Amino acid sequence: MSKRIQATLCYLKKDGETLMLHRVKKKNDIHEGRWNGLGGKIEDGETPEECVAREVKEESGLKIKNPILKGIINFPGFDDENDWMVFLYTVSQFSGELTDCKEGHLYWIPDHDLTSLRLWEGDKIFLKWLKQKRFFTAKFIYKKGEYKSHQVIFYPKDN
Repeated sequence: MSKRIQATLCYLKKDGETLMLHRVKKKNDIHEGRWNGLGGKIEDGETPEECVAREVKEESGLKIKNPILKGIINFPGFDDENDWMVFLYTVSQFSGELTDCKEGHLYWIPDHDLTSLRLWEGDKIFLKWLKQKRFFTAKFIYKKGEYKSHQVIFYPKDN
């Protein structure tokens, strides 16, 4: 029986670039070889905002301020076992120096080059939504690591 895992995903923005993590260090990583934002599982008793701040600090050494919740995405059976609910943030205010990440290498990527990276197919779709002012909820369906479909609702809804 699957369980729901709650997680955060954060895209740090600076001067037309986005901080991305190239996942190449962690063993048995479902994301191995792909590029992701920063984030991870929400721990017991933690709010999504507390989690995103902790995960960004752990993975990059940067301390974020004023994360903006852009949307919530559900990935039913994403890892062929569990349903993932991901709180998606952007951040443009942060301080500190980049440190090494145990999961991969961190790079500032020009925004116009993001979709040319080896991303999950769904990421190429939702990364465009981060530029919008409207909040969204979405569901992305993957089967055995392959994108199948998605649906999205933007708020406020159009009449």
